[in-house]
Amino acid sequence: MFRLLLLLIIIVPALEIAVLILSGNIIGVWPTILLIIATGVLGAWLAKKEGLQALRLAQLQTQQGQLPSTVILDGLCILVGGVVLLTPGFITDAIGFFLLVPVTRTYAKALLLKMFNQLVKNGNFVIMTRK
Repeated sequence: MFRLLLLLIIIVPALEIAVLILSGNIIGVWPTILLIIATGVLGAWLAKKEGLQALRLAQLQTQQGQLPSTVILDGLCILVGGVVLLTPGFITDAIGFFLLVPVTRTYAKALLLKMFNQLVKNGNFVIMTRK
């Protein structure tokens, strides 16, 4: 897991720099800068909107005595998507919007749930309950 994280820390910024240089050459420096700022502002607005909606849904579910499990996954995707959108670059922006838009976030939640279930099945993640 550490090797994968290290690889991502090295490769993603290098790819972002390459895409930014390519974009600057194709559409120009100022349009590229304005596009980065616009995606950041739009992403912050969307993260706030989706985050507040997830919080309201979690509160409603807990008031009704339900466990807000899917809303917790929504919140995790929204948090990661919002943070990723704050980093400059088009690749991270695409990942951030993928995690923020409710339609595409469904796929990310399914992947997270599958990974979580695999960790539990392998014994790498233990769930403890109080009695």
